[in-house]
Amino acid sequence: MAIYLQKGQQISLKKEAPGLTKLMCGLGWDIHRGYGGLLGLFKHQDHIDLDVSVLCLNPNDKLTNKSDVVYFGNLHHDSRAITHLGDNLTGKGDGDDEEILVDLPQVPDTISKLVFVVNIYNCIKRKQGFEQVKNAFVRLVNLEKKQEIARYSLSGSEYKGTTGMILAEVYRHNNEWKMAAIGEGINVKNIQEVVNQYC
Repeated sequence: MAIYLQKGQQISLKKEAPGLTKLMCGLGWDIHRGYGGLLGLFKHQDHIDLDVSVLCLNPNDKLTNKSDVVYFGNLHHDSRAITHLGDNLTGKGDGDDEEILVDLPQVPDTISKLVFVVNIYNCIKRKQGFEQVKNAFVRLVNLEKKQEIARYSLSGSEYKGTTGMILAEVYRHNNEWKMAAIGEGINVKNIQEVVNQYC
């Protein structure tokens, strides 16, 4: 049974998913439907484009090179241990809208932490914030057993006015991988602003 993560909660992936080697981080959200037109009577769609990324940090919590940021503009880490399966521009469809695959045994020893981040693409121009995102979630799945390990809801009043989130960290500790649900709302124009914090 999946753990429904709370902000700041830590879990041991070794305990919750023994023998875990292949991990999937899935991000999902629904299309926001608003009202506009004459007297606000006509329903229209305001597309919100969420992007999930992973930052691969060295033991000093810094990025070493450009390949260490896996996102829609760089779908593969140089090691091929981490792969982004592509960009979803609208949240249309059921289940995961964006996915990142991680082959944990292949993650180089030079990487000690994976930071999963989500941000709203082009949020300033579109005047969008997380309060407009519906039914957003991030989840971790054991790919070999097709078993959901943990799920974290991203929709909530505490994220009003924010345009991004530090979702979670998967990190090495005493020769095992652990996960911490961060859930920190941030205000960024794009993923580059997040990357700059780790350079």
